[in-house]
Amino acid sequence: MRADRPRVTMRRSWAHPSFWQTAVELDEELCLCFHVTKRKVINFLRVEKPRRAGQLSDCFGAGTGCGWCRPYLRKLFENAQYNAAENAAAAQSVAGELPSAADYAEHRAAYIQAGKGTPPPGATK
Repeated sequence: MRADRPRVTMRRSWAHPSFWQTAVELDEELCLCFHVTKRKVINFLRVEKPRRAGQLSDCFGAGTGCGWCRPYLRKLFENAQYNAAENAAAAQSVAGELPSAADYAEHRAAYIQAGKGTPPPGATK
């Protein structure tokens, strides 16, 4: 795995720069390309109970644009799987591991500018 990308693990915090101090709120967007909020993803996990992280793309296209949100979506998925009996509470517990909305958007913009992902036509850049 490349050193400049977040490392996703089940029980450890991500080894990504210091923007992990504040959390993305429930109604802030995780997928900036398709405007998918954290609340939508958590509810999708709770109701649909996907068997693979890739199935989160069925949640309004989350993760199918530039790719920036995939590690975050995977972390929410893994947390839901690990705590299957308490899906909603488990997904909420990730809050301390996600960046603020402003930091999230700023790092995503840098990710796009570095050529690591390309938002689909018409998506938010």
